[in-house]
Amino acid sequence: MTPELEFHIPQDDVSERVTLFADVILPLPLPKLFTYRVPYEMADEVSVGVRVLVQFGAKRVLSCVVARIHETPPKEYQAKYILEVIDEKPVVTGQQLRLFLWMAEYYLCTLGEIINAALPSALKLSSESKIQLHPQFSEETNEWPLTQHEQNIIFALRQKPHLTFTEVGQLLQLTSFHKIIKSLLLKDIIIIYEEIAEKYAPKVVKKIRLAPMFATDEQTLEELFNQLAPKAKQLDVLLKYVQLCPLMQDLSANDQGIDKNLLTSNPHLSLSAINTLLKNGVLEQFEVVVSRFPLAEGRGPFLMAELSPAQAKAKEEILESFGEKDTVLLHGITGSGKTEVYIDLIQHAVEAGGQVLYLLPEIALTAQIVVRLKRVFGDRLGVYHSKFSDNERVEVWNGILSGRFQVVVGVRSSIFLPFHSLSLIIVDEEHEPSYKQHEPAPRYNAREVALIMAQFHNAKTLLGSATPSVETYYHCQSGRWGLVNLLERYGEATLPEVELVDVRQEGLRKNMLSHFSQKLINALEDTLHLKQQAILFQNRRGYAPFIDCNECAWIPKCKNCAVSLSYHKYSNELKCHYCGYAEKKPNDCPACGSTMLKTVGFGTEKIEDELKLIIPQARIQRMDLDTTKRKNSHQQIIEDFEQMRTDILVGTQMVTKGLDFEHVSLVGILSADSIIHYPDFRAHERAYQLFVQVSGRAGRKGNKGKVLIQTANPNQPIFQRVINHDYQGLYEQEIAERQKFRYPPFVRIIRITVKHPEARPCEQAAILLAHDLVDRLGRTGVLGPEPPHIFKIRNQFLQEIHVKLDRDSGHLRASKQQIQEAVYAFTHHKDFKNLRVVVDVDPN
Repeated sequence: MTPELEFHIPQDDVSERVTLFADVILPLPLPKLFTYRVPYEMADEVSVGVRVLVQFGAKRVLSCVVARIHETPPKEYQAKYILEVIDEKPVVTGQQLRLFLWMAEYYLCTLGEIINAALPSALKLSSESKIQLHPQFSEETNEWPLTQHEQNIIFALRQKPHLTFTEVGQLLQLTSFHKIIKSLLLKDIIIIYEEIAEKYAPKVVKKIRLAPMFATDEQTLEELFNQLAPKAKQLDVLLKYVQLCPLMQDLSANDQGIDKNLLTSNPHLSLSAINTLLKNGVLEQFEVVVSRFPLAEGRGPFLMAELSPAQAKAKEEILESFGEKDTVLLHGITGSGKTEVYIDLIQHAVEAGGQVLYLLPEIALTAQIVVRLKRVFGDRLGVYHSKFSDNERVEVWNGILSGRFQVVVGVRSSIFLPFHSLSLIIVDEEHEPSYKQHEPAPRYNAREVALIMAQFHNAKTLLGSATPSVETYYHCQSGRWGLVNLLERYGEATLPEVELVDVRQEGLRKNMLSHFSQKLINALEDTLHLKQQAILFQNRRGYAPFIDCNECAWIPKCKNCAVSLSYHKYSNELKCHYCGYAEKKPNDCPACGSTMLKTVGFGTEKIEDELKLIIPQARIQRMDLDTTKRKNSHQQIIEDFEQMRTDILVGTQMVTKGLDFEHVSLVGILSADSIIHYPDFRAHERAYQLFVQVSGRAGRKGNKGKVLIQTANPNQPIFQRVINHDYQGLYEQEIAERQKFRYPPFVRIIRITVKHPEARPCEQAAILLAHDLVDRLGRTGVLGPEPPHIFKIRNQFLQEIHVKLDRDSGHLRASKQQIQEAVYAFTHHKDFKNLRVVVDVDPN
């Protein structure tokens, strides 16, 4: 039988005790909080924001966060007891809980989904089922017949006191082994129990030091050297230790010891000799807990950034605007030195005792920014993003709670961190779509959440961009937010010259070599001759978007999604960029048997491959999702480019976002048309932002930059706006169209996606849901349903309904409530069991 959880409460003075209850947030997508009873002996330990262990259902044990403490028992069920209090102090602050509640209401999701996204995985406890032999089981008295698998499990449990379910599967080499476990349970041979595992583990370093008897007496140490003289390998180890640990200058240095790996990793030292010295008591081993983010060597004074007159004027205008408004936009052209202005403002905030959150849209950007900020803020700087391990993220979380980190640089997930004295939030490249979370819920926009977060902390928000989003600029123009312009480049740098290359005309003149115009090739060669660098931008990774058969036009498709498979030459695979499905590239056509298979289109991998043949002397690197999967790969690619170890950097959108390189004088955009012609009301805005941002990488340090844009339609009006750096013209055109056709910022949009494994039920269900929404909200605000451009992803057919709502807060809240009720009723209907509905507020 499974051991039961028992609680013993002393019976004396029961009548005088107050029974407390705690509402907790479980890390599950559940629409409400659950109430648990607080054992009397834990009453002083349970507080809002601490993690506690609770039993949920019959067998699950979960960690959760206490959201509220009260004296009212639940009416619908009998409250179970809290099992254990994990934290001595809250790990989630009151401001965080307030923010999480706002997010759940605004983004139409559950608190459980938010807490699951907010807490680092290592702060969540997991329960894993384990098995052990029944205490009364004896092989001699057992009368049950046993299968070979059952005997193998019993034998393993004789060698080891318990096995996890994962270990059982590995032992039996079976994916489905639960029937075997159930059989052993029925025979009373094993029992199952749950063990709670704390995922966070502090970093422990093994160190070595000289035994105190030798370290404190020079004569004894000298005698030791004499004794080890005939034992050359042991003597080498001892000499190396003395060399690394300055005993002769400071005998107390031995207390700190040295890292063990300084000896064990040395190829000239014998591991056996090290172990012998440890065994004989000459050396001793000990462990110390260290930070994963070592402190800088002393804090010292801040290194104040030197601002140009234009930057200093912008800073003063920002501070003046902060006197009247809580949110200010710094509209600074590329290369104007916005980062220096940010650093100066951060310094002022930190000196006043406040904390600062510096948000960036991409992990790639953090590598370059962190180096600059470390020089100024040293050990007060924390970095937070998904490429860090769970344990590293927990250390940043705890460092903010303790006050160690006053400045945090991070990507969108940083808005969940437990700040307690936040005074400034900087959202750099605020226009970037990367601030929006898509899957899974909560589907939040970090820029919007940062504004609310600042409001809750009474902090200020600075948005920065060379190409602000239309919505942000509208709020500035309407007077809601402040606006500061920085419209000249730092130092003697000037904006790059932008030139269009008509690839149709170049093709007719036989001036195209594969996807490269002769003009671009010549410019690349000239750049390399001048010892300068170039960036080539193509907004598609992989080798080619697809392959097809010359004979029958067969195109390989993803078996899970309604898309063609992209060809990746390096791995010789066809891959789906939506679900991850992959298969080897066939040698002949599966449909007709022809070997005439050709690639169509081009991605970053193909550009890199062909460029190595066209300009063989160039050192070329690629920066896209495929080359930046490892933890420090972003940083290594950027460092190689900064140190001139790379001549040409080929990349996707990663190369467009705020990177600062001194020697880049040429930027090439290879396929501009595919970016413009996209079925989205933001297509022209996004295209302008991409073109301007990637162009802005050129000519940042005095050298005149040049940008070549390859296009088949140079008469597109947007190109003239890019050439003339005419953001104002773009904004005026976009805002007029959005007001006319009711798009943001004049309305809020909510996208409701209906998903089902079959196409027909998906369509029928979406039509019924749309009719219900029309009855609730009116016809004018509900559009669809319609299948999206890609109508099937991960074996789920899709239908989309778009709801447009007025920005009035009261009407918005009531309409969202109606949408929630409609979706809830729909998903709980008996006819739609296989249906899934996803609600996305303010979709990108």
